[in-house]
Amino acid sequence: MSDKSSKTVGNSIEETRQYHARYLRAVNNPLRRRILRALKEGCSTPEDLQSRTGLDGKTLEWHLKVLEHDFCVEKEKKQGRLEYKLTQEGKIIDYLE
Repeated sequence: MSDKSSKTVGNSIEETRQYHARYLRAVNNPLRRRILRALKEGCSTPEDLQSRTGLDGKTLEWHLKVLEHDFCVEKEKKQGRLEYKLTQEGKIIDYLE
């Protein structure tokens, strides 16, 4: 059953249900949707996201962890800087609101 082109499809129906529940929890929060909209502009550092969203550092960090854990964003180090980008699943922001 596994379709590895999607991070929200597991190896069983139950695993897929759990992934979908996590994913829906992530995108069902208005602050996390604000972060996803900010990331539509491209890869961003936490500082850039703080500026774009108006969220304080701790709040932003918490929501980024949720979004990463729940398949919506990925983080990577580029030239010693931490950057976040939308995953395929995170691009759902184009269809929300």
